[in-house]
Amino acid sequence: MNKIKRIIIAICPPLFLKGFYKLKRRISARPVSQKEKPVLNPDKQDLDLYWDPVMAELLETWGEDHAWNEIQMLLVGKKGKVLDIACGTGITIDIVSKNKDLKVYGCDISDFLIQKAIKKGINKELLEVCDATNMICYDDNSFDTSYSIGSLEHFTEKGIVKFVEETYRITNNFSFHMVPISRNGIDNGWISPYQSYFNNSEEWWLEKFKSKFKSVQSINSGWKDDASIGKWFICSKK
Repeated sequence: MNKIKRIIIAICPPLFLKGFYKLKRRISARPVSQKEKPVLNPDKQDLDLYWDPVMAELLETWGEDHAWNEIQMLLVGKKGKVLDIACGTGITIDIVSKNKDLKVYGCDISDFLIQKAIKKGINKELLEVCDATNMICYDDNSFDTSYSIGSLEHFTEKGIVKFVEETYRITNNFSFHMVPISRNGIDNGWISPYQSYFNNSEEWWLEKFKSKFKSVQSINSGWKDDASIGKWFICSKK
């Protein structure tokens, strides 16, 4: 089972995973073809898996060879308070906190995942259970830097707009976000291979971030699969 689990983790990190509850479902899960008609503007997102123990376990390993190294590099030279948005079990907080110039906070919509982070030893005073589209627990410009990894694409389009607005509000300097973009350069819309997500073009995402941030640049991530490649969006408020 561990071998199968590692294969699933390698090809289907949380960016696209629908949460496999049993071994039989993990093996037989069928991705939705890119040729099938996607939903362009969904009215809700898949949230149930954020209370799934299997999902919590996957979150502990999926970014080892790419995203976790990348966020550490992006934060080189940064100082002060940092917010990990949709922090999950807190694994990235642990990694980033090795930089002693940073005080890393985290928030997530799942109280189950936040409790996992607390049990891991992360100070509960640094953690909040909240919706990233309405982070009322934080004041304006509370953080010098913020970031999210493999989360924003799972929001509805309305949710993405609100997420960007809230991230802009609570961040004083830079905000980094890693999402998948379509390999074919087309706005494929909301697709459901495992966990529903937007598989859209780089230009689509740039438009979303540029609606608030003064400067937005994009760089490649090492993450990829057959339908998408990872992209970091480097957003500057000043």
